[in-house]
Amino acid sequence: MQLLSNFLKHKKTDPELVELIDTLMLACKEIALQLREGELAGVLGVTENTNVQGETQKKLDVIANEVMKKVLLDNPLVRGVASEEEDDPVFGNPEGRFLVTYDPLDGSSNIDINVSVGTIFSILEVPPGAEPSDSVELFLQPGTQQLAAGYVLYGPSAVLALTTGDGVNMFTLAHTGDFLLTHEDVTVPAETREFAINMSNQRFWEVGMQTYVSDLLAGSEGPRSKNYNMRWVASMVAEVHRILTRGGLFTYPWDSREPNKPGKLRLMYEGNPMSMLIEQAGGLSTTCYERIMEVQPEQIHQRVSVALGSREEVKVLLAYHQKHRTENAN
Repeated sequence: MQLLSNFLKHKKTDPELVELIDTLMLACKEIALQLREGELAGVLGVTENTNVQGETQKKLDVIANEVMKKVLLDNPLVRGVASEEEDDPVFGNPEGRFLVTYDPLDGSSNIDINVSVGTIFSILEVPPGAEPSDSVELFLQPGTQQLAAGYVLYGPSAVLALTTGDGVNMFTLAHTGDFLLTHEDVTVPAETREFAINMSNQRFWEVGMQTYVSDLLAGSEGPRSKNYNMRWVASMVAEVHRILTRGGLFTYPWDSREPNKPGKLRLMYEGNPMSMLIEQAGGLSTTCYERIMEVQPEQIHQRVSVALGSREEVKVLLAYHQKHRTENAN
């Protein structure tokens, strides 16, 4: 089994990018340790604070964010970082080459019940000719500009799923403290009989999504002529990991409770990095209408609707939404 850094060097990955990924993994190893200690370390439970999204922060949300921020900003290659848990980007070396966005602990509502959570990250390059001043605009690049993206799933084992634009590979954290290659050239099956969605929100969805899911639930007697299994972990990392492992579809669509927001998930910290992974593994990732990685960000905490996974199933979902849009236009 190859060490992560050796594998990346063998693939002729940019040496500075390899160094940055190694730095990211130092932070993730520390988070994995904190999670493993759990209540023994006094890190479970909630704080009295809310983040910029208006969500109550878990103790480990805060701890994971501080670990990521400190470790990354200590690396002179890093110009700045942007986190789901920070109001604004935080800047490091003015001469740094890279920008990192991250969700330090996705699925943190699962922490206290010991269900899988994860860290999601995206790596961008400072745009050529950018002004030396620190500005949020440096980060506002579409997902197509990502140099690398990935997540670390903290489950029964800690697993890194990583892409540098040349496919997706998985690495498992060994007792030695090293991430070792365990699954090379991950591919998402084109067809699936499995989907993940929060059914409690069904009454708030667009007609296109309601019709699509109703047809899935109708099984072999319905218009799709096959039976589906439904999943919901409430952790995007866990949902995407399942899709990368065995296929499927995950969606968190727009709903009418907050009609002015395009979705719940964050474009920069969740939508773009997960989209890069899914696309590099042969799947599709959309807003239910268009490719997520082509969305031009207008703000650092921008939200987006998400439907991603097995290529042929995502195409069907897109067709349902397009049909509804066309019927509304007439």
